[in-house]
Amino acid sequence: MATKDKQDKAKQGAKAGGGARPDAKQGKGGGGGGKGGERREGGQRAQRGAHPNAGRPAPAPRLKLYYQSTVRDRLMRQFALTNPHQVPTLEKIVINCGVGEAIKQPKVLDSVVEELETITGQRPVRRKAKKSIANFGLREGQEIGAAVTLRGARMWEFLDRFVSVAVPRIRDFRGLNTRAFDGRGNYSLGVKEQMIFPEINYDMVDQIHGMDITFVTSTTRDDQAFALLRELGMPFRGEHRVEGAP
Repeated sequence: MATKDKQDKAKQGAKAGGGARPDAKQGKGGGGGGKGGERREGGQRAQRGAHPNAGRPAPAPRLKLYYQSTVRDRLMRQFALTNPHQVPTLEKIVINCGVGEAIKQPKVLDSVVEELETITGQRPVRRKAKKSIANFGLREGQEIGAAVTLRGARMWEFLDRFVSVAVPRIRDFRGLNTRAFDGRGNYSLGVKEQMIFPEINYDMVDQIHGMDITFVTSTTRDDQAFALLRELGMPFRGEHRVEGAP
C-alpha cells in the first residue's frame, strides 16, 4: 500500500509539473517581452538624450573673440602698426612639470600626468632624462617629468581660466613679476601648488607639486609681449586691470 501511495503522489506531482509548463513558457515569453521593452525604452532614451547642438561646431573661446574685437585694435594704435599681421598674438602655452621623486617612486609621475590632463584637457607627454647622473641616481631614458603644449581653442580657454579663476586663488598674491620675459617676447612663470586650479579635487591629491607655464607669443619684443598679455587680463605687479577685459 505504501508503494502505491508513493506512485500516486509521484503521478500527481508530474501532472502538476506538466500543468505548470505552459505558465513557465509564458513567463519566459513575458520575460523576453520585458527585455525587448527595455531595449526599446533604452533606444528611446538614447534618442531623447542626444544633445540638440551635437552636430554644430563648438563656439569660439570668449578670450579669442575679445582679442579679435578689442585687443588687436588697441595694440595697432599703441605701436603704430600698419599691417594687421604685425600685431602680436599668442601662439602656444607650454606647461612643464618636473617630478624628481619619480626616480624612486614611478607611481608619483602617474598621478602628476592625470592631474595635468584634468587641468588642461589634453594628455601630457612624459619627459625622459637625456643623460645619466650618478649623484642623483638618474639613468638616461628614465621618465622624470611631463609636459603639455596647448594651441588653438584649448590655449585660449586655459588662459581664460588661469587669469579669471586660478590666479586669484594664489596665496598672498600681489601680482605677476614683470621681469620674467626672456628677451624674445616669451613670458614664463612658476606655480607652487596645483591646488589653485578648480579642476583639482583636494581630497584626491597625493602630493603637492608645482609647474612652469610659458606663454609663447608671435613677437620678438618684450614690450609688445607685455602689452599683449596685459590687455588679455594678466594681473602684473603694479598694473591695474584693463577696462573691458573679460
